[in-house]
Amino acid sequence: MISGKFAITTHILTLLAKFPTEFMASDYIAGSLNIHPVLVRKEISNLKKHKLVESKEGKNGGVKLLVSADKVTLEDVFKITFDKASLGFSKNEPNPECPVGKKINHNLDDLYNNLNQTISLQLQKLTLADFVEKF
Repeated sequence: MISGKFAITTHILTLLAKFPTEFMASDYIAGSLNIHPVLVRKEISNLKKHKLVESKEGKNGGVKLLVSADKVTLEDVFKITFDKASLGFSKNEPNPECPVGKKINHNLDDLYNNLNQTISLQLQKLTLADFVEKF
């Protein structure tokens, strides 16, 4: 399903890449995103799991990039935020007796797979460093 996870994660990583030597507090990051710090910490946890960021506790603690921004593609970000993009399916099971209903989910699934391939190809071309240059 469509969600804001990619946007939130990209925002976090862009902030960290913009200031690569600084440990940023989740409260500061949350202020930039204008969301609750708990949501930021959840995404930071996912970034730590994928070894993209490191964290430090204490007064001057926070989080910073563990890898160079030019080594991270936006496809990498996409893959850690989604298994795959999907625009969804009807909540009701389509009528298997209908010529459209019996094939709609299969054909939508094919369409979504093609969309994911296109998205991946586009995002492979952009590194986090490329994206940061826009700011």
